[in-house]
Amino acid sequence: MEERPQDNGFETITPEHGGAHGHVIHALTVIGQVEGHRSLPSDDKTTKYEHVIPQLAAIEESREIDGLLIMLNTMGGDVEAGLAMAELIAGMTKPTVSLVLGGGHSIGVPLAVAARASFIAPTAAMTIHPVRMNGVVMGVPQTMHYFERVQDRVISFVEAHSAIPKGKYRELMLRADVIANELGTLVYGPEAVELGLIDALGSLSDALEKLHGMIDSERKKRKKSG
Repeated sequence: MEERPQDNGFETITPEHGGAHGHVIHALTVIGQVEGHRSLPSDDKTTKYEHVIPQLAAIEESREIDGLLIMLNTMGGDVEAGLAMAELIAGMTKPTVSLVLGGGHSIGVPLAVAARASFIAPTAAMTIHPVRMNGVVMGVPQTMHYFERVQDRVISFVEAHSAIPKGKYRELMLRADVIANELGTLVYGPEAVELGLIDALGSLSDALEKLHGMIDSERKKRKKSG
């Protein structure tokens, strides 16, 4: 029996049987802050990228798992770590569906759009803001150039994996009239769909129905090609 991906220190739900559809779905949760190279306080809710990255590779290679459901309720976190996870999700050959619940803020946006299909709960929100950095920052032109380059990477990824018009994400990121004492935009579920960031409004059942349909479609393609 092939060994399935393990929990690796954060919440996952791996069904033991395929259920009514006969499919085995792996459910990955991204909660709290996406933790990068620096450890956060132990009482913070975090998703550790060094746990998620090997798990995604194991899911892709598993002969037992048919599809991946990514459930997000995240306040953002490390940009480098979040982009690494998003790139892996976007590069998977297995069907992937994301569902934003509560919040999918900051780097949670690339993680949401990385899946082949994305859903957001009507009451969920996504906060889009410029890249930030903790600690000592040098007040030199090179620092601003670095921030711009990092933001360009995030913007390019979101534009490549969603239907948002080119330039719109940067505009939302830099708005100064929406969030008090902060640049950026707070986008709720219906607005995220209207903007083209997320594919559709929906709940758990909608996301699962879409994922099962994608798995069935992939199986039919394999049968025809075989």
